Amino acid sequence: MSTLTVNKSKRAINLWFSDYKMHVQLEDGREVAVPLEWFTTLRDAGKEERNNWRFIGEGEGIHWDDLDEDILVEGLL
Repeated sequence: MSTLTVNKSKRAINLWFSDYKMHVQLEDGREVAVPLEWFTTLRDAGKEERNNWRFIGEGEGIHWDDLDEDILVEGLL
């Protein structure tokens, strides 16, 4: 009997927002959606501010310059 090994990544490759959630796509194909209520700074931000983000640490985190906000991908899992 063989064992299948799955390499799970904590690195993000894409990010987008719906009305009440932030969606993060990981390099291993998983997608995570979290409520904006978890992050009041993002929840209260305008669409332009929310969409002005960049990955940090090779996708291990997300940073918003306009909001001075950082989120670790691992914290979303």
